[in-house]
Amino acid sequence: MRRSSCLLVTLLLLLAVVLPQAAPAATGGELCKALRARLVRGGGQASGLLVVDAKTGRPVCARAARRQRPLASNMKLFTTSTVLSRFGPDARIATRVLADGPIDRHGVLHGNLFLKGGGDPTLGSPAFYDAFHGGLGTNIFALKRQLRERVGLTRVTGRLYADDTIFDRLRGVAASGYATSVEIGPLSGLDFDSGFADSSADGFATDPAKVAARKLVAGLRGAGIAIRPQIALGEADEADRETRSIAAVESPTMSAIVNFTDVNSDNFFAEMLIKLLGAHFGGEGSTAAGASVVEQFARAKGSGVHAVDGSGLTRSGRASPQQIVRLLEAMRESKIGEQFISDLALAGHEGTVADRMHGTAADGRCRTKTGTLTGVSNLSGYCFNRDGRVMIFSILMSGVRDLNLAHAEQDLIAGAVASY
Repeated sequence: MRRSSCLLVTLLLLLAVVLPQAAPAATGGELCKALRARLVRGGGQASGLLVVDAKTGRPVCARAARRQRPLASNMKLFTTSTVLSRFGPDARIATRVLADGPIDRHGVLHGNLFLKGGGDPTLGSPAFYDAFHGGLGTNIFALKRQLRERVGLTRVTGRLYADDTIFDRLRGVAASGYATSVEIGPLSGLDFDSGFADSSADGFATDPAKVAARKLVAGLRGAGIAIRPQIALGEADEADRETRSIAAVESPTMSAIVNFTDVNSDNFFAEMLIKLLGAHFGGEGSTAAGASVVEQFARAKGSGVHAVDGSGLTRSGRASPQQIVRLLEAMRESKIGEQFISDLALAGHEGTVADRMHGTAADGRCRTKTGTLTGVSNLSGYCFNRDGRVMIFSILMSGVRDLNLAHAEQDLIAGAVASY
């Protein structure tokens, strides 16, 4: 009897040691097999996947994870992470009014005004940004109050010039031959109402800088400041001692702009931001210069990307699931990691994933970025599981024939990752 008891105890001890090691491996293998099957079912054989446990850095599941594929709007992960890191979450973009002559004691400016754009994608009228951006915007009409009440301006002997020279004058991205496209409004260093001709968003403007200048002139005249109604394009000579800034409005914080960009997958905002990166850190306000800044940032984070625009509209913008996951890992560990993650869309609740992942463990537990082009559907992000585990994943589907099926399989993959 004693011998039997000893054998039983020995057997139980062996089981206690062996089973905890064997069970997770089998469960992980079964999970990965299921995820791969869903990936191919939704996106075809050309698709790739990587899921990593953030704590250990170890892959939970991978399929063709090193092969670069079209990013679509997953490109915004690279653009916005660079913007938040290089500018800082609390940075703001200034739009200024400069004068090139003296203002006498009667409030008369003996010279011209310059409306100088800073590349703010949110500059516009409250009527527009309240209707289309949920109130996120920079009110151009705040400038007229400053000029009338703080500066005491009563008359301008010259005219108002629109200065958009912080950016080049290419209006679009490579996908549209750098002309204004149907997807995004014309890009300008002095943009207004996202490039639309009026606050109803019925059509795009030919030159957004001129629209902004006309709006400000009308506002100044309405406030009792005498100025000729004709406007023109012109660059303020800030090297001239007579030229000085006399009024300014600032954008919402960079974090708020990034949040709107990622949650709503706003192509216009993303393209303005990449030009802004070029203007401040790449030598010129061009898409190409901004793309180089983004590529350098990705390499510095142990990742990589072939960037050709800021939004992912151009199909030649590419990265692999591994490169996306490495970027997300690095951002999570950075000092602005919490801010970056919170600026992504919450599954089942916000933006492009507000109506997705309901009924799965991902609902309310994953912060994600979508991406869609013809034949392409992507989903990447972070999942915060109930047991405290953080999972990082990237799904790049490149042979999509049925977008609804692709979304359904992605949602189930994210749900499985969130419950692992």
